[in-house]
Amino acid sequence: MPSRRDAIADDLRDQIATGRIKPGERLPSEVHLASQYRVSTPTLRNALAVLQVEGLVEKVHGKGNFVRRPLRRITYVGGGRTPDTQTAAHAALSVTVHTTRTRARGHLATLLKVPTSSPLTEFLCLSHEGERPHSLARIYVPCDLVPAAALRESLSYEGVMTRLARLRPPLAEVRERVSVRLPTPEETSTLRISSALAVLAITRQMADTAGRVVEAALLVLPGDRADAVFTTHYVIDERATEG
Repeated sequence: MPSRRDAIADDLRDQIATGRIKPGERLPSEVHLASQYRVSTPTLRNALAVLQVEGLVEKVHGKGNFVRRPLRRITYVGGGRTPDTQTAAHAALSVTVHTTRTRARGHLATLLKVPTSSPLTEFLCLSHEGERPHSLARIYVPCDLVPAAALRESLSYEGVMTRLARLRPPLAEVRERVSVRLPTPEETSTLRISSALAVLAITRQMADTAGRVVEAALLVLPGDRADAVFTTHYVIDERATEG
């Protein structure tokens, strides 16, 4: 038998799915809902928390709980590509890029296989749907591969990707690690998501033919709007199929 929390979440979920409560609409106050469902306020808040984690409801501080408008999904395509913002499905996404110099420390030094404090160029890429943050990518490249002039240029996201493809040596290996975790406080604030919403965290290393890591990327995609696709191509030995 479902708990009162789950029963309330099921009822509200059904009202949202059938359009009785529409996207962007403010839900009744928590006090009113608790009275309507004849439960305590903490139980009602637990039910709303379930819907917040699912991405159906968002709580706006000082204003209340609102039904979230459907978010465009973003697809990460494995094998060295970045979140795809070029397809028609993602045409409404825009990306801002902030470029700066930093130093390799801790995890970054390990990822890029460089001594601690080695100079790096960081590309901080934040995608938006309208005014709403959508996903976050931090791309790190050794400074000797990025001319100082690049820091003074105002490049689009596509421009950054094109520039990096020209600057780095030919790639020989791309290694990606995908995990699911809760967001950090900084990610929660930057992406304006619930601290209880799981994110898809992708760590990517790119190495050239000499084995040098020429790029490392840390990608954060909120779980309510992200998919990851990995395709493996097999080489078929035609000789083995003959005869």
